[in-house]
Amino acid sequence: MQLLAVGLNHTTAPVALRERLAFAPDQLGRAVHEARNWFGRLEHTGGNEAAILSTCNRTELYAASAAANPLDAGAHFLADFHQLNYAELRPHLYMLPQHEAVRHTFRVASGLDSMVLGETQILGQIKDAIRTADEAGGLGTYLHQLFQRSFSVAKEVRSTTEIGAQSVSMAAAAVRLSQRIFDKLSEQNVLFIGAGEMIELCATHFAAQNPKSVTVANRTLERGEQLAHRFNGKAVRLADLQTQLHHYDILISSTASSLPLIGLGMVERAVKARRHKPMFMVDLAVPRDIEPEVARLNDVFLYTVDDLGKVVQAGLENRQAAVAQAEAIIETRVQSFMHWVDDRAVVPVIQNLHENGEAIRQAELDRARKLLARGEDIDAVLEALSKGLTAKFMHGPQQALHRAQGDERAQLAELLPQLFRGRR
Repeated sequence: MQLLAVGLNHTTAPVALRERLAFAPDQLGRAVHEARNWFGRLEHTGGNEAAILSTCNRTELYAASAAANPLDAGAHFLADFHQLNYAELRPHLYMLPQHEAVRHTFRVASGLDSMVLGETQILGQIKDAIRTADEAGGLGTYLHQLFQRSFSVAKEVRSTTEIGAQSVSMAAAAVRLSQRIFDKLSEQNVLFIGAGEMIELCATHFAAQNPKSVTVANRTLERGEQLAHRFNGKAVRLADLQTQLHHYDILISSTASSLPLIGLGMVERAVKARRHKPMFMVDLAVPRDIEPEVARLNDVFLYTVDDLGKVVQAGLENRQAAVAQAEAIIETRVQSFMHWVDDRAVVPVIQNLHENGEAIRQAELDRARKLLARGEDIDAVLEALSKGLTAKFMHGPQQALHRAQGDERAQLAELLPQLFRGRR
């Protein structure tokens, strides 16, 4: 089995491409199932494993496969599933085999590969992805072990280093950017679109600035009301935004919608109704919730998840010591995991040796019992038993040595004495 990770993230691809490769939550189970079949069809192999992680910053396929060229196969699967041009997609993909894939997995789980260094949200996202993959039948021995160890590594990194200290979250960055537009957030009406974890985090940060009002727009009104209640706000339906958008000065959106929720025309009407009073918008969704053309409007300040990423990088140099410490921990755990992988690779060989040895032992034992049943001398039977066992165990290695030639014979001649140096 070969382990691999294939994907793209905020450092290799712009948001316009990331949203095209993103998997909607209701697609993930089917995609995992199809990925396993994709690897299996190539070489008619079984036991392939797959899991898919899709967030606003990354889309990654993790797999364990016995197929030939599994990295290339994984990359083609991503392109094929989303009906993308492979030649266009390939320059933005990273294709990581074996220990590189393991190292990448550990770094992602530990927050070292995130736009916000040391952030913890990614760990929950990985756990959700693994739960989905497991339910879809995508996990086997290799990926199960890989991700269980990634969780342990992440916990160790967070508990023994300062990797998360002083990190600027995306939510905090959104507040910071809004303060460049509005002097006092206490005089602004804030709208949150969605009711997920990221919106909840943003709402917490903005609520701390005591805005004039807080409103949550969500497809499910009940869930929106639950979140709004926490911040003394109100909830509206998404459909209501067509007529109410102009009431809001600040808009933060993060949903799982596959299509934009806020179009150019809707915002143009809102700006006109506001008499060109500025609007601050942050689109944290991938695929995007707000049509990118909105950014061209003079009175609208639209930021994407990539724009916020530039803000959160401030102060990164202060955490380099913690990064180095975390990387050292990860490298040690990668070596440990690869040792486990190597051990797994020889398990079938060891099992085969045990089975052959047991068959030889049983055959010689049956022969000895028959001799004893005929009244043969016990010492003679034991002598024959020991010689028979020795001869049969040595037959294979001796034949291999006789058949080998040149360098192969020299290697066997050096190796065999080590293999058969038993205890005396």
